Amino acid sequence: METNVETSAAVRVDGLRQRYGDFEAVAGISFDVAAGELFALLGTNGAGKTTTMETLEGHRAVHEGTVRVLGHDPHRERRRVRPRIGIMLQDGGFFADLTVAETVEHWRGFTPAARGRDEAIGMAGLAEKAGVRVRQLSGGQKRRLDLALALLGRPAVLFLDEPTSGMDPEARRETWRTVRDVVAGGTTVLLTTHYLEEAEHLADRLAILHRGRIEASGTVGEVVAGHGDRITFRLPERLRVAELPELSGARADISVDGGHTVATYTVNDVGLQAGLYALLRWADEQDVRLDGLRARSASLEDVFLRTAEGATR
Repeated sequence: METNVETSAAVRVDGLRQRYGDFEAVAGISFDVAAGELFALLGTNGAGKTTTMETLEGHRAVHEGTVRVLGHDPHRERRRVRPRIGIMLQDGGFFADLTVAETVEHWRGFTPAARGRDEAIGMAGLAEKAGVRVRQLSGGQKRRLDLALALLGRPAVLFLDEPTSGMDPEARRETWRTVRDVVAGGTTVLLTTHYLEEAEHLADRLAILHRGRIEASGTVGEVVAGHGDRITFRLPERLRVAELPELSGARADISVDGGHTVATYTVNDVGLQAGLYALLRWADEQDVRLDGLRARSASLEDVFLRTAEGATR
């Protein structure tokens, strides 16, 4: 499944294939990111996220397909693209004995039209740490310093690779606020993250990669909608599988968990409440007790896990 590619996009990927020898890390993906949009790339390790991001950042030449960032090939035309993008690396490789303020000031010297030092530090939530040496920062604070440096050049496109890794919940939410403010200011953001809550909270649209292909894409609502809500319960011993009711617009699956036979209805068409009501009415008519009954709306985690499970099949 691929997203539509539009000529007005700030980022365009059309039929991208990237190989390492005989291994195809990215297998013909296409997507677009509009100006001022936050787009998240999700996937398990080895899904192709890093290779895709490195290609968009200009670090890798394209083997096959077309990639454009702000209308230019980011590898061949890197001199035109690089001053207009910001990259938040997973490890910035800072000088340990410099303070936060000294580090930002040092990087300002290499950044055209850079923000003020204090502005960048404040945006990353490090104002109180400006005089602290890098070696004294926590892992999460170093990630926020990475963010400050990525924002220095007022980028039109910002690449965030696991931006809140190592942060405590409070710092993570503060970083989310910063990212939302950046997007509100018109910056286009591409995000990779292992925190699904982060993608749900921030992304306008997302794509889930699996074995180098896009398996699902769209808004969170669109991606989740195709996977159905679920109703589960333990099958009573006196009830045979063949006696389970047929629910309109629902699919029934049987599994074994802890010695118990478990029935799972995936509800796509009738809706969770309607499906649950029909099941409870049947149980009342049949005088059947539904132990362990649970009804749960589909989530991004469900979609992600079902995609990841495909890797082991």
